[in-house]
This record gives sequence, C-alpha cells and structure tokens, in this order.
Amino acid sequence: MADFLDNKIQILVSTSVIEVGVDVPNATIMLIEGAERFGLAQLHQFRGRVGRGAEQSYCFLNLSQEEAASPKTIERLQALTKYQDGFALAKIDLAQRGAGELYGLNQSGFPELQIASLFDYELIKKAQAEAKHLIAGDPDLKKHPLLKAQLGDWEKTVSHLE
Repeated sequence: MADFLDNKIQILVSTSVIEVGVDVPNATIMLIEGAERFGLAQLHQFRGRVGRGAEQSYCFLNLSQEEAASPKTIERLQALTKYQDGFALAKIDLAQRGAGELYGLNQSGFPELQIASLFDYELIKKAQAEAKHLIAGDPDLKKHPLLKAQLGDWEKTVSHLE
C-alpha cells in the first residue's frame, strides 16, 4: 500500500477492505469485479477511492455473465450514475434488494419480519417502547408463548454466529 501511495507501483489488487480510509490522490481507475454482489452505498464508497487528485478518474463495474443480462441488475447499478449521495443510494438499495435478516446471515433480501420502512424512526420508537412495556409486564413471556418460541429460535441462530 505504501508503494502504491508513493507511486512506486501503478496497480493495486485488493479485497473490499480498500474502501476504508484509503486516500491515494494518484489512484484514477478502479475496476470492481462482481459489482452486482455489493450494495449501492458500498459501491459509492468504493468509487470514492479514486478521483482524489487533479486527474480525471473512472470506476468501472464488471458484472458476472449471469447478471450482465439482468435488466434488474442493470437498472439498480444505473442509480450510481444518477446519484452521488450514499444515503440516497442506500435507500434505493433497501427498496430494491431488501434489508436482509436483522439477526441472521443474509445481508440482502426481504426478511420474514416486515417493517413499513427501516427509515420510519417514529414507528421504530413506538415498537421499541411497546417491547419494553411487554417485557416489563411479562419478563418470562409466559403470557406470550409464540413470541417466546420465536425468540428461542432466534437465540439458537445467533448463538451459531458467535
């Protein structure tokens, strides 16, 4: 990385960790393999790693053969040409790909639990207050056996992740 920063080498091959705090003004071209696997906000972060200097920069997205023919994938990725705001891109991705599991392994897709919107902060606050009230009145969930069973299943899943 130091050699790349010092312009001693011209090409850097990296994993996605490159998005974290890299500031190399001489970086002008980025090629992202399998771009369909990343969220729009993450791709926005990637492309922000080039173009930090005075030279024109480019970020190329390379898709797998299967996804290159998918109109949905092309439409989703075209949002990157329209928006420069990572928050707006995250909202688009959430609407198109879903949030994934809040407490699980899937990072995209639509979970069984449906929320009106993950950006509906008032609804989330109300749900949190209701959950606290429920637990305060029935900490062992004896009056709510189905909820207790769901939480038991969730705890089993989470314990496998640790």
